[in-house]
Amino acid sequence: MTQIAIVTDTAADLSRAQQAELGIQVVPLVVRFGTETYQDTELSLDQFWAKVQAGSHPATSQPPVGLYEEVFRRLVDQGNHVLCLCITSKHSGALNSAWTASQSFPGQVTVFDTLSLSLAQAYQAITAARLAREGQTVEQIIQRLEGIRARSHFVIALDTIESLRRGGRASQIIPVLERVVRVLSIKPLIEVRDGQLKLLGAARSRDKAHRQIINELARHTPVEAAMVAHTRSADLAPAIAASLAERVNVPLESVSIVETGAILSSHAGPGVMAAGVVQAEG
Repeated sequence: MTQIAIVTDTAADLSRAQQAELGIQVVPLVVRFGTETYQDTELSLDQFWAKVQAGSHPATSQPPVGLYEEVFRRLVDQGNHVLCLCITSKHSGALNSAWTASQSFPGQVTVFDTLSLSLAQAYQAITAARLAREGQTVEQIIQRLEGIRARSHFVIALDTIESLRRGGRASQIIPVLERVVRVLSIKPLIEVRDGQLKLLGAARSRDKAHRQIINELARHTPVEAAMVAHTRSADLAPAIAASLAERVNVPLESVSIVETGAILSSHAGPGVMAAGVVQAEG
């Protein structure tokens, strides 16, 4: 029976341990500082933020088609069918690169739009890898992923909109955010809805923004997964995770916590707190 190999990209914030344990292949997105270009995996978070603090403005782009082709070819040659899960196509061209590369492997590579990012994307990749090991077919796995995708809720509290505006990936909501921030001097809350960043609300302080995140996610109980992601806010993340665990009634140790990587940090900026849940079926 053909094995199924799971591929995703670095926007999923999967740890190296998770990648190794589940055999998930991760394709690096690209981050640029002026004329310097790096694969996402080439910079540690400390190195990335050191460049930002030195005054460099990061830009990002999808992996080149050729890199996806290399990964797909190696896995296909090993006898696998490849299932590639990409960061939301609404804010990245990664899915287009992966789909173009897949055309060189007709019937052997399936590309799936997670319509998500960070740990919400990671949850889909982890689920897919576990289902593949259980012997599920590609069709069965995709059906499960579509359900998870529809039941995922991810909310982001921005400390500033400067990085999001400079990155150009959320141009549709930037005019609204600028008006809100300028007039009210508040912290905007953004949700990932159908793969797009949408303005959800606002708060007059960071603490109030964090409480609003928890309140919003608590509307979607019961849950099968809960997660917290941040940029340069490791001191605050455990308390957010504890509040989320209490409100959605899950064990604290089951709440995933991650400092998001260079790709999403480039657009989010420092001081960001995000959390998400996957609502339980039924």
